[in-house]
Amino acid sequence: MQSVEKGLSMDMATQNASLAQPLAPAVAAPSTKVVARDVNVYYGEKHAIKNVSIDIPDNSVTAFIGPSGCGKSTFLRSINRMNDTIPICRVNGRIELEGQDIYDPRLDVVQLHARVGMVFQKPNPFPKSIYENVAYGPRIHGLAASKTELDEIVQTSLIKAGLFNEVKDRLNDTGTGLSGGQQQRLCIARAIAVSPDVILMDEPCSALDPIATAKVEELIDELRQNFCIIIVTHSMQQAARVSQRTAFFHLGVLVEEGETAQIFTNPQDKRTQDYITGRFG
Repeated sequence: MQSVEKGLSMDMATQNASLAQPLAPAVAAPSTKVVARDVNVYYGEKHAIKNVSIDIPDNSVTAFIGPSGCGKSTFLRSINRMNDTIPICRVNGRIELEGQDIYDPRLDVVQLHARVGMVFQKPNPFPKSIYENVAYGPRIHGLAASKTELDEIVQTSLIKAGLFNEVKDRLNDTGTGLSGGQQQRLCIARAIAVSPDVILMDEPCSALDPIATAKVEELIDELRQNFCIIIVTHSMQQAARVSQRTAFFHLGVLVEEGETAQIFTNPQDKRTQDYITGRFG
């Protein structure tokens, strides 16, 4: 009896600790940026994503949460067709970016990657200078007509990424020489330099220390004013801090999605409740 009471007490403590996390402030309902309908993803015979439908708003942060292997990163990579690089992967259903089907065979995938930027779990700056890391995208996409315009794009992107003041005197130094947190912000600057519509972030803080994580989270909150941001995170506390909407995935299924405050305080599905209160995951 005591062990049962202890277990219930621990469950309640876990639940209370989860619900006590500060939630990101709500914002007025923005327009829809990405629409997914009946999306299925297969790796060979494995059915990784099952009939996912979701509307993702602009000018906000949408967090994908769920246990490891639940499909959240697979679905994230479907939004800019990164799964195309995996031979055994196939995607069906429909994903639209501002009304355009991104799996239309006539679509230029290079242009799609410019419109939908990606920040990975581990910082991956190019083995080039800080300047060249940021200038690379605008240069290959022809976004700057002169060196002066390119300089301006690089500076503006580094400022938006909260990195300029730390690196302004060493733009010619290699990007790989920066700290882990600085490298991740450099990768974010590289992503926003081509003025994307959407920024995808796949556990962008998992390799960072708490101080660097806090800086990246502050940056995410600032960037949502101008971008649609979708973040995969294994940290429910992080999802609560940075997102306005949250989607919970389990076994390849989108179980529930809605305003972050509602998902964390009043989930409608028992599986969501069990995950948030630590009963599995």
